[in-house]
This record gives sequence, structure tokens and C-alpha cells, in this order.
Amino acid sequence: MGESMGNIVIIGTLDTKGAEILYLKKIIDERGHRALLMDLSMGRELKMKGDIEPDEIAKAAGVSMEEVRALADKGERLKASELMMKGAIEKLKQMYREGKVDGVVSLGGHTATVTGTTIMKEALPFGVPKLMISSTAGMPAYAAKYIGTNDITILHSVLDIAGLNDFIKNVLERGAGMICGAVEVLKTKPDVIMAPKERPMIAVTEFGFSEKCATRVKEQLKEKGFEVIAFHAQGIGDRAMEELIAQGFFEGVVDIVPAGVSEHLFKGNRDAGPNRLEAAGARGLPQVITPCGFEMISCGPFPERTKQIVPDYEKRKMALIDPLRAQARTTADELRKVAEVVAEKLNKAKGPVKFVIPMNGWSSLSRPGGPLYEPETDKVFVEELKKRLRPDIEVRTVNANLNDPEFADEVVRAFEEVWRMAKGG
Repeated sequence: MGESMGNIVIIGTLDTKGAEILYLKKIIDERGHRALLMDLSMGRELKMKGDIEPDEIAKAAGVSMEEVRALADKGERLKASELMMKGAIEKLKQMYREGKVDGVVSLGGHTATVTGTTIMKEALPFGVPKLMISSTAGMPAYAAKYIGTNDITILHSVLDIAGLNDFIKNVLERGAGMICGAVEVLKTKPDVIMAPKERPMIAVTEFGFSEKCATRVKEQLKEKGFEVIAFHAQGIGDRAMEELIAQGFFEGVVDIVPAGVSEHLFKGNRDAGPNRLEAAGARGLPQVITPCGFEMISCGPFPERTKQIVPDYEKRKMALIDPLRAQARTTADELRKVAEVVAEKLNKAKGPVKFVIPMNGWSSLSRPGGPLYEPETDKVFVEELKKRLRPDIEVRTVNANLNDPEFADEVVRAFEEVWRMAKGG
């Protein structure tokens, strides 16, 4: 590897997984990289030392290692573990800022997987290689929580990582190859993600019911010199977008499908969390928003999950997409609440904002003749939004369906306007 050797942090507990961690370190070192052991052990008699020792991690959390061990001794192991995670996150952030981290890997069962992935998610940005070698990766109840919205790779060990044998050695060797390979890509092409771009990067949200609009918007933005990155607004994708915006990756947003806000309010399947529609405003980015998706609540499978979310579904207009997906029409009262929350978020925006609304339906499901078409209900949202938004935030209406060409064209025009405003033009 020569000059392109990378620093790979191994997160683990040397008091319980010492042999496995040292074997992984050996393979990484043999491939020409430098493995740094971050030891989260809470035992008192440690037979080996890591490069980042438990005392140093506890100190980064604002406590002493003895305080951590005392909590564990009293049966408050969760609090003790949380302190070690907090310290590890702060330490890893510091090391990354100092250019001492090119990749990170952890290994173990459920507790180790929760710990390792939490540290990775909180400490490192998108693009830094992250690998979790886990014996519990296949557990449906936990798998999505391990990864969240982050670019973490999981290698399912299948067997318990408890002692070295030929099977576990094979898994660790493959894991070493995976993290080393990822670091080598980062070291040889570091500008792919982090380097300044020749074209401004714009984030766009979309889903299947906005496809024609999103496609036309993306094509036109590219023609006008922007680099467009699309996010599937299914709850995880748009949540990830918010995080990447906050990390500084984008210079503008065309939020065609902000429905993660309403899905969060009504506990729908596309819930994007409490912070949706906030990052762009906090950074002062130019943004254009449409109401696509606010007219529906994702609530399949039908009818089991649907009954949990909208018990009155029999009284509502419904679009049954497939055995797993059902969309229930939102009511006037629900749209008033959505408008209130959306206005509250957008009123805090530090940059220019325009809201563009199609008056003939907000998606392919709510065009005239569609299963969710209810223009009078949609008007309730429009009126409430206008009433609550700051005077300088324009609400522009278009006599078209969201997927009609003229609406996409208006979205692009609106974005050009906020872009010029943001750039002082």
C-alpha cells in the first residue's frame, strides 16, 4: 500500500473478544494498513492493551473509568455502556477531524452490534467505510435499527463470534478484506464524495406516485448545470437526505415529496422522523417544496396495519397498491395539522423558500378520476398554509396535476428564482 496505507479503527472489547480482535488486526496489518484498537472493555483486569484504552474513552465522556465500572457493578450496565459509547463517539470524532481515521470495523453479537453501529452512525459522515461483523445481523427486529440511515456494511457471521475456529477465521478474513478494500477506494479516490464539485449539488425527493414530475425536474436541473442527487421518500431515504444536508453535502433542495412530515404525524409507514423539512432551512439553502404525498397516509399491509393507523379506513377513500401497500386519503382536519407543522418548520428557514402547489391533485393517485382525488380537501391545506407562512415565503398555485409537464416546469422556474435569491442575484 505504501503511502496510501489507511488507519482502520477496530471497535471492540478486548476483555471478552480479545482473540478475535487481535486476529482481525493481524489480517488488516498484513494487508498494509494500520489497525488501531479502540477498547471499550469494562473489566478491571485487562490482559492486553488497545491503542485507545478504556480510561481514555471514559475521560472523553466526562467521567472516570472507575465511575463506569461502579455503575456496572450496581447492575446499571446500560448506563455504563451508554457512557462508553458517548466517549467512543467523541474520541472517534476527534480522530476523524485530525485525519487519523480512514475506516472503522466492529464485531460481535447483539450488544456489540448495537454499540458498534451506534458509534459509527454518530461519529462518522457518509463516505467513510464502516463495517459491522455481526452474528445477529439476520434478526428482523433489529437489522434496520443497526443501519438506520447510514452507509454501514454488515457482514453476517452466522456463527456466534465466540473464540477462534476455522469458520470464524474465514469470516474475519473476509471482513478484513472488505474494510481494507473500502479504505483503499477512499484513499485512491478521496475526491469522489468530499472534494468541491464543479456543478452545485441539489437534493431531490421522489417516490413512485411523483415519477413523471421528478424525472422532468431532474432532467431540467441537469441541463441547467446542477448535479442532482435523488432520494426515495420512503422514510429512510428522506431522513438520510436531511442528515446529508446537515453535513454540508448539498447547496439546494427540490423537495417534491415532503410527506415524511405527515407520515410522522400520523404514524404512517413512511415516517421520516421529527426533524424532516428542517436541515435545509437551518443551513440557509434555497428550497422549493410541493405537497406531494400529504394527501395520503401509507398504511399497508391491508387491512391489518391499515386498521392500526386509520381505524376509520372504511369511511375513507383508499388506494390499494399491492398486498403490502395501502394509501388512505387524509382528511381536512389532518391537512390543517400538516399545514401548521410545515409552516412552523419553514418559517424558521434562513434561506429563500417557495411552495409550489398543483391544484389538480398532488400525485398520480390524486389526479382527476384517481382514487384519492379530493380537490376541496386539498384547498383546506392551501388556505391554512398561506395563513401561517411568513409573508416572504411565496405559495404559488398551478392549474395542473403534479405529474403534468407544466407543473414540473414551474417547479424548476421556482428553484431558479430561489437559487438566484440565495446567491444575491
